[in-house]
Amino acid sequence: MSLHQPAIFCNMVFDWPARHWTAKHLSEVLHGKQIRFRMGMKSTDTVPQFETTCGYVEATIEEFLAWNCDHSGISGPFRDYDHSEFWAYADYKYFVRLFEDKTDIFQDVIWSDFGFPGRNGRESTLWIGSLGAHTPCHLDSYGCNLVFQVQGRKRWHLFPPEDTRFLYPTRIPYEESSVFSKVSVVNPDLKRFPQFQKARRHVVTLSPGQVLFVPRHWWHYVECIDPVTVSINSWIELEEDHQARVEEAITRMLVCALKSAEDPHNTRAWLNPTEVEETSHEVNCRYLNGAISAFFDHSRTSKVVETQELKTNGEDMKKNELNVHHLMEVEQTGSQNLPLETVKQEAAGPFGPDLLPVLPSSEKPPSERGGIFENDDKDCVGKGGEHFGKLHCTKRQRRMSKSENATVGQIASNHATAHCQTFISTDDVLDCVVNPQVTKIVAQLLIQGRSL
Repeated sequence: MSLHQPAIFCNMVFDWPARHWTAKHLSEVLHGKQIRFRMGMKSTDTVPQFETTCGYVEATIEEFLAWNCDHSGISGPFRDYDHSEFWAYADYKYFVRLFEDKTDIFQDVIWSDFGFPGRNGRESTLWIGSLGAHTPCHLDSYGCNLVFQVQGRKRWHLFPPEDTRFLYPTRIPYEESSVFSKVSVVNPDLKRFPQFQKARRHVVTLSPGQVLFVPRHWWHYVECIDPVTVSINSWIELEEDHQARVEEAITRMLVCALKSAEDPHNTRAWLNPTEVEETSHEVNCRYLNGAISAFFDHSRTSKVVETQELKTNGEDMKKNELNVHHLMEVEQTGSQNLPLETVKQEAAGPFGPDLLPVLPSSEKPPSERGGIFENDDKDCVGKGGEHFGKLHCTKRQRRMSKSENATVGQIASNHATAHCQTFISTDDVLDCVVNPQVTKIVAQLLIQGRSL
């Protein structure tokens, strides 16, 4: 992947059979099959609505559509949830489980069009939501993300990895591969999280037929802004994932050890509902050792492949070296003769009419514009690349060389609500011990120790 910023692909999926996977169509394909819906409140709070605080309903898509359309006197699995107050979200539905007896349908999703041969629906997940349904702001520890919007629109709030310290990362609730933000990014508590004002928000509305690319470790908060939305995504594996799995294993071991010791009978309060595996220390030790062994296995395999490629390509490299100087001269001479506008377009990188960059936004969060449940097109991207919001580029507000001071400031600001607060909770300790920067160092030390 050469893209290092979010971008929208247009006109890439017009011939995909999955283009017609509306919720109505899926209700017919999955007729009678019950799936789990997460139920959340539509009210906007300054505290993120994590999955540990939500309700859950087992229902068919037909029952979801009936509840979503008939707002009065509904019976069935959604009867305890007033449509005017709640949203429903069938999220993280893996194709291999959802369509286990209809595997032919995997071919309807053609990720190979994006340069990943053989990749289809088998490596994908499905998302179906009502107006207001959302995922809390988080980053994914593994891979990068391709998201195909099928029905309805979703508004994405994205923040670059360099701004992690401004997002106040936490691993509570714990979910493997997800680092959550303590900030409700659509209604932030700036007294408690003052550094969040420095985070560079990128806002874009993803419309049907578009595919969003989310680079590695970009923070994102995603909200449904139409009555019914359907999305399909696939997480693309990256080379960095091998060390990231060691970091995640360290995090899992520490979180489970400390939180289980604090309250061994109440895992629901800190363990995300998506985590169904055993959390004992013995299991977590095996998990960590397995991650480190897999890292070394991959390293040995990579070295063999690299050696073979070097032998094979040695002569080609020598030929290329002879031509480098000539190519540079041609490029420099050619660019001098091009019109200024053409030079600017080429300098912008790979973007063009069918690949649109997601730019930093000067817009306020939806809660400050009049609510997150408005159906508007302010942030939509047009065919010509124009953004219908007030989007502009901003300079990096602080260099990474100042990260040590920023980390100290973040820890101090976490306790700004009390002038003389001295009580340190287990979560406060974990926020430091399993901070992504810390677990990265610990993973590197473990790997170095095993390789000596």
